[in-house]
Parts: sequence; structure tokens; C-alpha cells
Amino acid sequence: MFKTVRNRVWAFDAEWIPDPLAGRLLYKLPADLPDKDVFRVMWQKGGATEEDPTPYLKTVLCRIVSIAAVERRQEGSDVKLHLLSLPRKSGDLTQIDERHVVGTFLTKAGQYKPQLVGFNSTSADLKAMIQRGVVLGLSMPDFCKRPNKPWEGDDYFDSRNSEASVDLKDVIGGWGKTTPSLNEIATLSGIPGKMDVDGEQVAFLWLEGNLDKIIAYNECDALTTYLLWLRIAYFGGHFTAQQYEQEQKLVRDMIEAEIAQNGKEHMKGFLDEWDRLRGVLGQVSKDGG
Repeated sequence: MFKTVRNRVWAFDAEWIPDPLAGRLLYKLPADLPDKDVFRVMWQKGGATEEDPTPYLKTVLCRIVSIAAVERRQEGSDVKLHLLSLPRKSGDLTQIDERHVVGTFLTKAGQYKPQLVGFNSTSADLKAMIQRGVVLGLSMPDFCKRPNKPWEGDDYFDSRNSEASVDLKDVIGGWGKTTPSLNEIATLSGIPGKMDVDGEQVAFLWLEGNLDKIIAYNECDALTTYLLWLRIAYFGGHFTAQQYEQEQKLVRDMIEAEIAQNGKEHMKGFLDEWDRLRGVLGQVSKDGG
């Protein structure tokens, strides 16, 4: 269990696809080979089978196309939530560039030093961003700055001795089947998990030019991660029952504002699923199930 809840928390999630350039370079593929065929070669080299035609590839071979985070900022008793999403404009070629997506997130993390919260983030999301940052030739001195001793400052590279980064999978997981997926533990906790899109579809959405749908999916995953963090924080005694209810209300208010002010219609489905799950679990509780 994590010991602290910092005044600035980012519950985040990243989406990536096979990097066509990586495939062409590593496997000496023609420059004019279509991306979909490059992907196929990369999956074959990555161990594709009839049962698993799109295996999980090494993160260094993948291009990060979207990062989303729910930011919780607390000043005294005042708590505010914000939805952060990269790229902000899917039609802007500068913003959809991977250097911008990864560089902006790591630069701002280094600047503001939030407590990063993810699910499988220690071995996947964060490592992917670090690896891709190196590949892209980025310089991130503030993010990479490490204290001489664990208690002297934040350290995004030492999850054992620093709570600058909290991986919820590590908090609740174990070995083999004792470790739930994000979808499993979220859904059983009354939190929307996977809905109309899952991670295996992201590469195909990108090939179709549907970056907006990837961003929408990414934002919903960040909301799921944040709500799960709230629930685990409540379990760990960081919030009272009353505070936990108020924190959930802040999430709902933020989502409703995103729909009304920013036109994020996909979040209506998230709210509907949240209400459905809470209704089902509430009825089970009343029935004594």
C-alpha cells in the first residue's frame, strides 16, 4: 500500500502502436512498404500465432500516440481535478508528433513533480516513455533528476524507495492469477473498465486514421485508473467514507464539464456505464449477495 497522497497526483495512461520506422530499420523493410504490412512483419517477428496474431511487442519498438491523465491538485482543503490529454488537437501535425507527446508529458512531470499513478506503469507506460525519449533524442534533466538519498526528493526511477511513482498493479497484485487486470478489478469495483474499444484495436484505429477514437479510449482509461486509485486510497485509509464520496462527485462533475464545455461526447458512455455498474452492485448489496 502506498503511504502518501501528494498534493498533485497524475493518474495516467499511454497508448502506443508498432512504430513503422522501427520495423523498417530493424528488419530492413522497403521504405514504400505500407504501414499495415510493416505491422504484420513486426508482429510475426514478435511471435505471432493463429491464436495471438498481434502479440505484445517490446515497448522500445512502439510509437506512443496518446497520453492522458487525470490531475488532482489539493491546496489546503480545496481539491480540483483536470483532464490532461496529449495530443490536444488530433489534426495538428506538430501536436501528434511523438516527440511532442512524450516530450511534453515528461517535461511537465519534471517541472511539476506530480505523484504519477498508473496500472502496470512501472514496467510498461513509464519505461516506454523513457525508452522512446532516448530513441527520439530528447533531453529530460528535470524528470531524470535523482536525489542522493531516497528521503531527499522525488525519484521516478526508484519505485521501491520513492512514492513519486505508484503502480497500482504492484500495490494489489502478486504472482500469476493473483494479479487482476485493470478491467477486472475496476469492473468488480463498480468502475467502468473496457467498453467499446480495447488495447488490441489501437493499432488498427491508427491505420484507419482514427486518432480521435484512440484519444477518447485513452482518456477513459485514465479515468478508470484514477477512480481505482481513489478506491485503493480509501481502502488504505487516506480518505474517510464521506471524503471518498466527495472525491467521486468531483470526478463526475469534471466529466460533465468536459462533455458540456469541450464536447467530449464519448464520456457520456463512461458515465452511463458507471451508473449501470453502481446500480447493479448496489442492488446486489441490498439483496445480501
